[in-house]
Amino acid sequence: MTEAAPPVAAVEAVERAITSRRSVRGFLARPVPREMLTRILAVASRAPSGSNIQPWKVHAVTGAALARLTAALSAAHTAGEPERREYEYYPVRWRSPYLERRRALGWQLYALTGVQRGDRAAGMRQVGRNYSFFGAPVGLVFTLDADLEKGSWLDCGMFLENIMIAARGHGLDTCPQAAIANYPDILRAHLGIPASETVVCGMALGWADPEEPANRLVSEREPVEAFTVFHED
Repeated sequence: MTEAAPPVAAVEAVERAITSRRSVRGFLARPVPREMLTRILAVASRAPSGSNIQPWKVHAVTGAALARLTAALSAAHTAGEPERREYEYYPVRWRSPYLERRRALGWQLYALTGVQRGDRAAGMRQVGRNYSFFGAPVGLVFTLDADLEKGSWLDCGMFLENIMIAARGHGLDTCPQAAIANYPDILRAHLGIPASETVVCGMALGWADPEEPANRLVSEREPVEAFTVFHED
């Protein structure tokens, strides 16, 4: 028996949630209700994982706890304390086409936020906004048990994407942040993360600030034909 196609409205709603996802770098102070955040995380937990091990762990930080954490992270960045990420997120050696894509995005962002080429101080201030979670009312920090393998990192990535898409369904925006993992010792001290876990990344979550210039950034995507080989015959 052939299943009926889903209603057009349902297809459009899913596609709209995915395609409207963006990395928002400026949020309103408006709080996110605990019930809404819990619902988003519960929906996201339907992400697949190998043998259903569900390896992801989340620290949801709000209110005074978030203020203390962001103050400590921002102070470390301003003081120029060395970053100590526990794994390599970016390529150790940049090459084409990834280097060009990274540069293009960076200059797009800097143009919107008024950072001039060569102005390292302004660039560092823009980078430093990561450590306040861009003013979001919710900061999420993700960890994995350190003895897990690459498959669990894939599982965690799917969980992260589910959070971002579920958030869009509630009218919220997000920004996944590798930078949050740059100071794992601070995160461990404030959130009680044990040494047996690897700090993966952070995520800002909240209501986008329509007045923030950085939120006008629309990153480009390669066409399907550029990254797909269709095998049909």
